[in-house]
Amino acid sequence: MYMSRIQEVFRDRNQKAFVPYIMAGDGGLETLREKLLFLQENGVDAVELGIPFSDPVADGPTIQKAGIRALEAGVTLTGVLETIQSFKHEINIPLILMTYTNPVIAFGIESFAKKAALAGIDGCIIPDLPIEEEELFVPYIEAAGMELIRLVTITSPEDRIRKITARGNGYVYAVTVAGITGARSGFHSELGDFLAKVKNASRLPVLAGFGISTPEHVREMNQHCDGVIVGSKIIELFDENNLEEIKKLILAAKSG
Repeated sequence: MYMSRIQEVFRDRNQKAFVPYIMAGDGGLETLREKLLFLQENGVDAVELGIPFSDPVADGPTIQKAGIRALEAGVTLTGVLETIQSFKHEINIPLILMTYTNPVIAFGIESFAKKAALAGIDGCIIPDLPIEEEELFVPYIEAAGMELIRLVTITSPEDRIRKITARGNGYVYAVTVAGITGARSGFHSELGDFLAKVKNASRLPVLAGFGISTPEHVREMNQHCDGVIVGSKIIELFDENNLEEIKKLILAAKSG
């Protein structure tokens, strides 16, 4: 039976996944290959790759600033896809684009799906796309052999969580805070109950994201789900060229 690269990541549910997020083109598109290969070589399971956008409603200050830097450097969706395609043969982990509805519609939904797949992209996250409207996108994304990764939030009612997690074959992105992305010192006291509720409702692996910024956070979240997504902190550490701290975050996921 065929398994996508995303599904392959979760064959062993006892092994917790670590998925970093980086902004494509932050520091220039010429740095993208080096960053992806560094992450791959240090054991990440997949990478979420942000597409810079002028109105990123889900992004906190760190990711917004990274997106602005990329936009000022002239980074476009076309440029990102062409750059990845130029070295896709070197990448053996799943790549998931995180973008918004407007850039995809402006590109052309079908054209976007085909060109993303050609570049070796395995999935997409579109945080401002509600399930009530996703049929405008899903047929093209799935026809291209990619997955739409869906989000549930700590404020989502249980019936909506079940509706969302019933779809797709990738993983579920469980948003651990009520708000935008960004590093935080701690989490809501009911977070464990929320993640348990999502895990109970979902036939798919559940990854926790938003606000995770320390090895301690990684270990805490992994007690409740199948892995973590770390974005703002990874962007900060790359900006500081602090690669050792990135390695520590990855190691925290792998060492339990």
